[in-house]
Amino acid sequence: MDRTVIRRSMGYLKGCRIEFALSILMALVYVVSSLYIPLLAGQAIDSLVGKGEVSFAVLKNDLCGIFLTAIACFISQYLLSRLNNRIVYSIAHDMRRDAFAKIEKLPFSWLDSHRQGDIVARVITDVDQVSDGLLLGFSQFFTAVLTIVMTIYYLISLDIIIALVVIILSPLSLIVASFIAHKTHRHFSLTAQKRALQTDMTDEYITCTPEVLCYNLHSSCQDSFNKVNDEWAASSLKGTFYSSLVNPATRAVNSIVYACAALSGALLAVSGRLTVGGLVSSLSYANQYTKPFNDITGVVTELQNAIVCASRIFSLLDQEDVPDDGKEELTGDDISISFQDVSFSYTKGQNLIQHFSLDIESGQHVAIVGPTGAGKSTIINLIMRYYETDEGRILINDKDIRDISLESLRSSFGSVLQDTFIRTATVRENVTMGRSFTDEQVIDACKRAHVHDIIMRLESGYDTMLDDDGGLLSAGERQLLAIARCMIDLPDLLILDEATSSIDTRTEGLIQASFNEMTEGRTSFVVAHRLSTVRGADVILVLKDGDIIEAGRHDELIERGGFYSELYKSQFAVS
Repeated sequence: MDRTVIRRSMGYLKGCRIEFALSILMALVYVVSSLYIPLLAGQAIDSLVGKGEVSFAVLKNDLCGIFLTAIACFISQYLLSRLNNRIVYSIAHDMRRDAFAKIEKLPFSWLDSHRQGDIVARVITDVDQVSDGLLLGFSQFFTAVLTIVMTIYYLISLDIIIALVVIILSPLSLIVASFIAHKTHRHFSLTAQKRALQTDMTDEYITCTPEVLCYNLHSSCQDSFNKVNDEWAASSLKGTFYSSLVNPATRAVNSIVYACAALSGALLAVSGRLTVGGLVSSLSYANQYTKPFNDITGVVTELQNAIVCASRIFSLLDQEDVPDDGKEELTGDDISISFQDVSFSYTKGQNLIQHFSLDIESGQHVAIVGPTGAGKSTIINLIMRYYETDEGRILINDKDIRDISLESLRSSFGSVLQDTFIRTATVRENVTMGRSFTDEQVIDACKRAHVHDIIMRLESGYDTMLDDDGGLLSAGERQLLAIARCMIDLPDLLILDEATSSIDTRTEGLIQASFNEMTEGRTSFVVAHRLSTVRGADVILVLKDGDIIEAGRHDELIERGGFYSELYKSQFAVS
């Protein structure tokens, strides 16, 4: 087992030290009380010497002691169960909270390189597996260890020979269990991976149901899922098979231990060294002594799975956060941006942007055009520090972007992207996005975005609940809602990345008038494939293979007859 993972998991006990201490105390009370009963039972048997030779006073005291001890055993076991549940679910709560908080700090590069379903599985399913493993550990491990220790004590107090027989033979069950548990780890690790892949595939297929139906991908999707499902089942069965061997193997060893203890005890009783009651108590302790080993081996098997899941959670928590060491704050309404010899690629060895330089003055309206994959959206991602540059630097108001705090940097931006995000919340909450605005401000922004009439046609207007995929709204309507989200509180710098790609031409013309009003006096970037939307830009940057091959105003670029002119003519069939 990975001791580091276990130690880090136990580190979450800091928030429930009192419950943990009480749990250990209740475990001690439970074990002592449950093991004291066989001793009293043996004494009660010895009080029955023979016909007419019964010590009723001793028998009465022993029976009363058994009754009171049983009550103490019941109460302590109940409290132990409640305390362990509280501890385990507290750990799961804190672990899931930390994992979710970590996701908010992770760089886009890490999130982009990992499947969404895998990340969800770590936060939800893996934490559940860890909590289940810890629950079994808290419930059985402490009581099992205490039972072994106290049983040895009682056995020694009865007769040292029986105690030695039991102690010498008991390690056999641990040897067998450890051998089998080692075999289960690899299969449980593979099971966790396949389970995460299943989650990701299920999420993907449900999200893309229209495409699956349109292209008749039912069989293909089913075959892909069945393949992963079969692999998950195979690894699960193998892991379960090896783990299921633990109990019968240890029970077989325990039966041998019990038989040896019974034989030695019988010989001692015949020789007169041990009473009949003492023999009964010794055999009861020998039987109880072997049971904790079964519990421990079962715990070890579950912990194998829990540790695999915990290691996946900690690998998420150990990822480096987005660097946010900047202390500078962006102040003032004027924003100028300078790219100085910037190079960047998403994958090492695959060059995208190479030695890119550009100076953008405050208040300029900049349009970025070019073929797909030219690096248009990448420039936006670098400005907003979704990704870090490989070389060079970006200056905003003559300050290195890495010296500016992320909160200050991003609060100065407003963006409308091609892929529109819709929260599972009301229309009003989707416009305000956690910010405080009056109803009048929300309605005004929606009117300027030409989405107010659409909202009012919904069942509850601005109080209508939307799904996370905006199911009640079309792609174009969702994009209008995102535009209203940006219009309600105009920032100092605007980024419009294919902001009208899903909007009809007529509405696009109306939105363009609102955009012109929004961008007046503000530094703005517009990424567009529709060149009709960028004709009024102060400067148009034409990108190809990550390089600026042309720059200028629309009329100037048309007159040059270069790449931009070819793009424009291809869209509008200008001869």
